[in-house]
Amino acid sequence: MATQAEQTDTGHRPVLVVDFGAQYAQLIARRVREAGVYSELVPHTVTAAEITARNPLGIVLSGGPSSVYEDGAPQFDDAIFELGIPVLGICYGFQVMARALGGTVGNTGDREYGATEATVVGDGGAILGGQPGTQNVWMSHGDAVQSAPPGFDVLAHTSVTPVAAFGSPARKLYGVQWHPEVKHSDHGQQILENFLHHVAGIPSDWNAGNVIAEQVERIRAQVGNARVISALSGGVDSAVSTALVHKAIGDQLTAVFVDHGLLRKGEREQVERDYVASTGVRLITVDAADIFIGHLAGVSDPEEKRKIIGREFIRSFERVQRELVAEAKAEGESVKFLVQGTLYPDVVESGGGAGTANIKSHHNVGGLPDDLDFELIEPLRALFKDEVRAIGRELGIPEEIVGRQPFPGPGLGIRIVGEVTRERLDILREADAIARAELTAAGLDQEIWQCPVVLLADVRSVGVQGDGRTYGHPIVLRPVSSEDAMTADWTRVPYDVLARISNKITNQVPEVNRVVLDVTSKPPGTIEWE
Repeated sequence: MATQAEQTDTGHRPVLVVDFGAQYAQLIARRVREAGVYSELVPHTVTAAEITARNPLGIVLSGGPSSVYEDGAPQFDDAIFELGIPVLGICYGFQVMARALGGTVGNTGDREYGATEATVVGDGGAILGGQPGTQNVWMSHGDAVQSAPPGFDVLAHTSVTPVAAFGSPARKLYGVQWHPEVKHSDHGQQILENFLHHVAGIPSDWNAGNVIAEQVERIRAQVGNARVISALSGGVDSAVSTALVHKAIGDQLTAVFVDHGLLRKGEREQVERDYVASTGVRLITVDAADIFIGHLAGVSDPEEKRKIIGREFIRSFERVQRELVAEAKAEGESVKFLVQGTLYPDVVESGGGAGTANIKSHHNVGGLPDDLDFELIEPLRALFKDEVRAIGRELGIPEEIVGRQPFPGPGLGIRIVGEVTRERLDILREADAIARAELTAAGLDQEIWQCPVVLLADVRSVGVQGDGRTYGHPIVLRPVSSEDAMTADWTRVPYDVLARISNKITNQVPEVNRVVLDVTSKPPGTIEWE
């Protein structure tokens, strides 16, 4: 299997984040990048030889749910600590470091979860220096480091943890028991930046401008004079990847936008008018709404909907692809490449992949067929979503597109619980537009990761509107806050905002007489209903 470095090579020497099964491993990698330093995730099974081959500037060991001394706990190649590479251990990684280098770790019977007060010892050393003597940190552990390894300075403690942070300036090895990557730790980002910049001496040279310049050069070298197709959905990932490739090769690129009739209100116009005006991309729109909605008639099962939408997208894309290939052939040219908006979390969650990646549809509704015979251009493959948005802004893409919430490829088709019909799509489109407008007006777009608006089409409830009884549909609001959509919590939207949304929907969408709020976290509930 190819390594993630081979799959996401950027030309930057990375900081490697070693994943011990932590829910926050990707978040650590993101926080490192927020400090202007390129990072990549690697599994805890990575060896010292593999680390040496990657030539990292630093290493961060993540937390994890296990105890370092229990059977089956994630293991680590202790020889990595002898490579002379600066290392920061966090939570479980802190305990792994302590145990490997001669400290002691044990279960004292006292556990710390959530907000905890930590006391800095002495000047705090290189990672805690200049910070308050006491600070709120976020703990999640049952074991504790009871004694630091020989030659290490104790840098912090809590009321129940005698060694909450330690460090060895000579070896550039440091660790903290708490989670500096979460925002609940008051000075967490400063700890990470102290390690990266002061201990490891890494400059802040990972930014949107540099990424764009590097990718433009790579794309030009990869493509040469060939023509390129991009499947443009109007979402953030495909919009930014398409714009980045267009910046590199101009009119060698053609973007294909399939309107399947399941878009939100105004989205087609937004792509055809605002996006094209800002980027200059050559765009072909496929109006396939009748085809998609026709095939969805009578279908209520969500998985069957996804399969139908995926299948019809492939067919629509293939029709345009054949036309573009024929056009290029007539002019003595060829279409060799397909742009795909793969992000770094996709790479991590798929295990890194090997060789030519499997082509996923731009809608995440099933793969494009193998016989399309394209090489992939994946300019966002090393990036997280927030970095993609920053690049989009740098490229001049309208904020309405760059800042938009994630939207599922099957569109409103999976936000209708029940059969998809034109009437039901119109109802949901209007309700969704009202909810989005009110959340934007309330300044909540940055707080909310995503707010699916769901139509319970097969459910009706009694209501009173005017002087009569009604028998209308309920609408569900699902506002969630998240870092990466892997976990999420429902957003505490102010009551007055919820009241305005409910009043406007029930007043302006006659078929709806009830608006309800989904207050389920993920897990156990998914963000989308279907």
